[in-house]
Amino acid sequence: MRRLTKAGSILALAVSLHPAPLLACAACYGQSDSPMASGMNWGILSLLGVVVMVLGGVVFSFISLARRAAAVAAATPAAPDSVSPGQGPDRDLLSPTAAVPLRA
Repeated sequence: MRRLTKAGSILALAVSLHPAPLLACAACYGQSDSPMASGMNWGILSLLGVVVMVLGGVVFSFISLARRAAAVAAATPAAPDSVSPGQGPDRDLLSPTAAVPLRA
């Protein structure tokens, strides 16, 4: 395994020191004011517009959910924080003298 790593390092060093010129893609290699470059710029702007619209939709969805949650919370009556024993609808069940039905 160590021998393979050493061979790979030597190969990477040889390739990186090779004096051949770098080859750019056809769009990057040409003139900056050519129709191909102009078309590529419009493509980039179009894709950027799509990304902005999608992210805007996600943000709008979260804002809409937050507003709905706030509206529901405002419309719902607040529940009491705590109920002391002997109060509330279950006061008979909490009472120590509550009658317990016996089975026959």
